[in-house]
Amino acid sequence: MIVPIILSGGSGTRLWPLSRSLYPKQLLPLTGDGTMLQETVRRLDGLEDLGAPVVVCNEEHRFLVAEQLRQIRTVPSAIILEPVGRNTAPAVAVAAARILEQGGKGEDPVLLVLPADHVIRDAAAFRAAVERGAKMAAAGKLVTFGIVPGEPHTGYGYIRAAGEGPVAVEEFVEKPDAETAARYLESGDYYWNSGMFMFRASRYIAELREHRPDIVKACVAAVAGAKPDLDFLRLAKEAFENCPADSIDYAVMEKTKDAMVVPLDAGWNDVGSWSSLWEASDHDDDGNVKIGDVVVADTENCYLYSSDRLVATVGLEDCIVVETKDAVLVAPKGRGEDVKTLVDQLNSGMRGETSLHREVFRPWGSYDSIDNGERFQVKRITVKPGAKLSLQMHHHRAEHWIVVKGTALVTRGEEEFLLGENQSTYIPMGTTHRLENPGKVPLHLIEVQSGTYLGEDDIVRFDDTYGRAGDNGDGGDEKSS
Repeated sequence: MIVPIILSGGSGTRLWPLSRSLYPKQLLPLTGDGTMLQETVRRLDGLEDLGAPVVVCNEEHRFLVAEQLRQIRTVPSAIILEPVGRNTAPAVAVAAARILEQGGKGEDPVLLVLPADHVIRDAAAFRAAVERGAKMAAAGKLVTFGIVPGEPHTGYGYIRAAGEGPVAVEEFVEKPDAETAARYLESGDYYWNSGMFMFRASRYIAELREHRPDIVKACVAAVAGAKPDLDFLRLAKEAFENCPADSIDYAVMEKTKDAMVVPLDAGWNDVGSWSSLWEASDHDDDGNVKIGDVVVADTENCYLYSSDRLVATVGLEDCIVVETKDAVLVAPKGRGEDVKTLVDQLNSGMRGETSLHREVFRPWGSYDSIDNGERFQVKRITVKPGAKLSLQMHHHRAEHWIVVKGTALVTRGEEEFLLGENQSTYIPMGTTHRLENPGKVPLHLIEVQSGTYLGEDDIVRFDDTYGRAGDNGDGGDEKSS
């Protein structure tokens, strides 16, 4: 059996302002109708003897991951929540340890390790490569997929392995300079390192135990102490925090004597920068990628994205222009790698634009902060059919709710009543309250907050469908973060 291990723990800072730390690139529809996570799962369709996937993700992304899997009717065997990021070697180790723990001695599947944020245009070619890799992995080899290079790229690590078919890895090579990359391409003996792998669960743990026993010890302890939480598995926090951070390449693949590479020529792109996203997207006759309300004149080879307003350009070439509801990025396309430096600068200034979009998604729906000022804030709230917010109260603010569409079931103190379209209610400061959608269509309402303090941490939860009761530190007010 092949069990996909989907790694969805990255933050994608180089694609800011679209990608945010709490809404990273793998959860965005960057190159198609589905998000990158959804497309990663979908391209597995057609593989034989395929088990349910295991997804490893940041615990702050858990509800988004679960909802996106539900939308494509995928039921994972586990969604493992990392309390902190520790790179790919520990992420795969906890998945392998969990599978071996659940299956006992009789179950030792082949793991197909896939980052959730890659583009692969030719899914059939990808599946054919996976089938070749599965045979070697079942026989005890540790397989990596080498991308057949199309240019002397300096942004990828390389694998040296002479031969066209599945062959033994001779060497892993760090990102080269332009001259060295050109020499690699000309030789025909090098592949780009894709970061995708196949091996048996026990084989990976054995190799890791030989080369990095400290990682195995911490990960096994984190799984042994893990606790279920709704549809998720929460790793033991202290044990996983004590785990050293390392990649699969450094921890295992560069040290093992059984590494094999399977060539892959399938339109792969890791979408690691704006220039990579431009390469992976469809262009018009002038080489522009235009998404949203975009009008151009005398503009060539640009990536132009509008989410909320008209973006108009004149005389641009090789540029990135990305507009969101709360931020605009303008940069030369060749400087896309430097966006991470810009994000670091914003983080040092405690700017919230690096973590969340103006519209924020929650397990019950979403909210959009449409206006704010001294002592007031206005939000547009959407609640999914059958969903409800936590039972809560605030010490420093009152709220007015106006229903725009749908039906709201309101709990206010000891009262419970329905509100229809164009009806409203008032929630006094300090009053216990809850909002619920009992209907079959989404509930839309406008919330006007007023008070001396409108911070996200002014909330006390008494009951919550999503396991957050009594926790006023999980992002503050669920309508505010």
